[in-house]
Amino acid sequence: MGQQQTISGGAQTGRQDVDIEMQLRKRPRLGEQIIQGILFFCGAVSILTTVGIVIVLSEESLRLFGSGEVGLVEFVTSTEWNPVIEKFGIWPLLNSTLMTSTFAMLVAIPLGLGSAIYLSEYASDNARSVLKPILEVLAGIPTVVYGFFALTFMTPVLKAIFGADVVGFQNTASAGIVVGIMITPMVATLSEDALNAVPDALRQASVGLGATKFETSIKVVVPAALSGIFAAFILAVSRAVGETMIVAIAAGSGSNFTFNPFEAAETMTGYIARISGGDTSYGTPDYNSIFAIGLTLFLITLILNVISRVLVARFREEYD
Repeated sequence: MGQQQTISGGAQTGRQDVDIEMQLRKRPRLGEQIIQGILFFCGAVSILTTVGIVIVLSEESLRLFGSGEVGLVEFVTSTEWNPVIEKFGIWPLLNSTLMTSTFAMLVAIPLGLGSAIYLSEYASDNARSVLKPILEVLAGIPTVVYGFFALTFMTPVLKAIFGADVVGFQNTASAGIVVGIMITPMVATLSEDALNAVPDALRQASVGLGATKFETSIKVVVPAALSGIFAAFILAVSRAVGETMIVAIAAGSGSNFTFNPFEAAETMTGYIARISGGDTSYGTPDYNSIFAIGLTLFLITLILNVISRVLVARFREEYD
């Protein structure tokens, strides 16, 4: 009898809890609905903006290829870019863009990752509070300042090392090195966040097994944070590919298809900046070509983002 009363009392309590939950769900929460609407609006605007950019780039690119003066096959295969004589091969611009991005990552990856490991694993709170803001100051310097820094400082340094006859006044090496310096804070900050997300239990277990601090950092913490580190690298590559002012000032202009990093070569963004700020008439193939180049940059960035998501999903570690 007492057991039946207990069961009936528990069932009644359960029904009361359900009723209370239903009342809470039905209660209007105007503030939350407004916030949800604002967040949905922000997301919709960002998506529609991206769609609008793709539509504009695609329409203007179709004008270039639909005119009959420029063939899509020539655009993606030819190694000669000279709009004056109707030569529209993207490879000279793409090659110089990849060269500067490669130099940038050769600088940014070791410097950024090393800085992140130091700030996360070795630096004291006082040292971190001083060094991290100083490092992030680099991200706030205008890129045009970096461009003239590459032209007036990095190029003379390269000339002193490799010879004035070897290194040109404008070259992709100095531009790439300075782009790497510019994106180092991005790599360092994002990598440090990934390293800080690794549970301290892993560090303590490693030290408890006799590993040194360096071994713990390199063999335990870094592998556990690989997904975030790879994401930082991919975002930095995207930033390097899309950089404009540094390469426009320091890398030079012209349609050189060269693998020599000490020669001047125009990148895709440098060409866009030069043509869009010049006297090129609207509707001409030369003008429409900047939209085709912009679409190419968009596709490169999209591919990099897809690779980033794949790598993050592949190396993601989940801890309880």
